[in-house]
Amino acid sequence: MIQLIRTTSDHPDFGQLVAELDAYLRILDGDDHEFYAQFNKSNLLKNALICYENEVAVGIGAYKEFDTETAEIKRMYTLPEYRGKGIAKAILTELELWAKEEGYKTALLETGYMQKDAIGLYQKLGYEITENFGQYIGVENSVCMKKIIK
Repeated sequence: MIQLIRTTSDHPDFGQLVAELDAYLRILDGDDHEFYAQFNKSNLLKNALICYENEVAVGIGAYKEFDTETAEIKRMYTLPEYRGKGIAKAILTELELWAKEEGYKTALLETGYMQKDAIGLYQKLGYEITENFGQYIGVENSVCMKKIIK
């Protein structure tokens, strides 16, 4: 059974999974890692979510305000051995609900083109590829997506 906990990014379990996510992305992003890392400072996230299975932290996600109507989904990660169990879907669904409760109408996110599983999940959950936004404009390795959540 999974349990989702709303918290902030200073929670130790969130920090532990962020460290694992960053190590994973360092390999996946290769030479581009430092560019992306500057936009993923987790200590600034007040809307963080931790997923537990049998009291073990197995996944995380967060969002931050992009603008007054848009929440930007950040730091989505599930431990590899727990993938395929619906954890990422549960996390993203809860993040959307939380953002909607706070008045956001749209969710926006960025992922890398190498993250085919993530792109597939986001599309399955209603996200559509959109033009790159903000710091990702002109970045060929970025795939930006959005969804209306109102």
